[in-house]
Amino acid sequence: MWATFGIFGLNGLVFASWAARIPSASDALGLSDGQTGALLLVAAIGSLISLPLAGGIAARIGTANTVRVGGIAATVAALTIAGGLILASVPVSAVGLFIFGLGIGLWDVAQNLEGADVERRLMRTIMPKFHAAFSGGAFIGAMAGAGLAALGVDLSTHLIGVAVLVLVVALWIPRYFLPEHAHAEKHDDHAAPRSRFAAWTEPRTLLIGLVVLGAALTEGAANDWVAKASVDGLGTSEAVGALMFGIFVASMTLFRFVGGGLIDRYGRVRVLQFSLAASLVGLVLFVLAPNVYLAAVGAVLWGTGAALGFPMGMSAAADDPRHAAARVSVVSTVGYMAFLAGPPLLGFLGDQVGIRNALLAVGVAVLASFLVAPAAAERPTQASERSRAES
Repeated sequence: MWATFGIFGLNGLVFASWAARIPSASDALGLSDGQTGALLLVAAIGSLISLPLAGGIAARIGTANTVRVGGIAATVAALTIAGGLILASVPVSAVGLFIFGLGIGLWDVAQNLEGADVERRLMRTIMPKFHAAFSGGAFIGAMAGAGLAALGVDLSTHLIGVAVLVLVVALWIPRYFLPEHAHAEKHDDHAAPRSRFAAWTEPRTLLIGLVVLGAALTEGAANDWVAKASVDGLGTSEAVGALMFGIFVASMTLFRFVGGGLIDRYGRVRVLQFSLAASLVGLVLFVLAPNVYLAAVGAVLWGTGAALGFPMGMSAAADDPRHAAARVSVVSTVGYMAFLAGPPLLGFLGDQVGIRNALLAVGVAVLASFLVAPAAAERPTQASERSRAES
């Protein structure tokens, strides 16, 4: 279990080490917001290629080896990006980000498969805490980025250090994973055959996908743009921008640790609506705040609201165990597309209105998710089972 926590945390640290210092990369390469968005889109394309393939790869070579492959790819990517920054070469940096996207996609799916396996073995819900470990690692990475920026350490040197850390830890920790086995689906022999695309035609599944789209987009937008929006929109230093990102991540991490109890007490829909409302209020406050202090309050609310939307959407999609895999696949695909591809597109809008104002577009998706949140309600059979378990 602790190995799984560790690998989630390292994944978050690696991601935030890059995300918190996007302004440095943008300045070093002389890119506008739109050009930065295009560069980030390259990483998103890499992940969207590897994500659908990662499950089959993990089933073939095991989750531990898939994490190792992802870690090696992230190491190569960090070194390539560092080289691109030293050479002030956008094409070299783009190649590094594409490899980064491929590696993180493999790593992400493999760690979640391992986490699900650990959860089944323990017979209790701990997946939200694994995701909290990811957020905690991201907070450490963001704070490290802020500190290194304040000390004047250039991003290329920072990335070389990250590459060494990832290579050592990502090769070592997976040796303590559970014994390998294929993550095969269980089929009901008496059920009628279903098309593999049937879940894409189910109204409830698609509505849950819309819920997750808003939740994933608000988290992804914050990851990629909070630091730069603070620097450009509020006139802060790069170190304060990285600190603002850290505030967002810290808020999200804390709420992921405590959110499970709130869901059990108040139900999925109420907590989901609270989360989305808090995210919307925090986003608007961050964009419209006249000073950095109110913007930081907005970042806290934004992080609180972004914490549970994605996990609750996954739970809603898996309510019926007979078709859970197909439905979770649909919802996660929608979520990852929003998480990875949405934020780069905000960069293009940022060229027209400024990246801080462009973030308001995320509010439209969050509002749509709020309106369809009842689609994620627990099904009656699940609610009755939960009541029996609590009694």
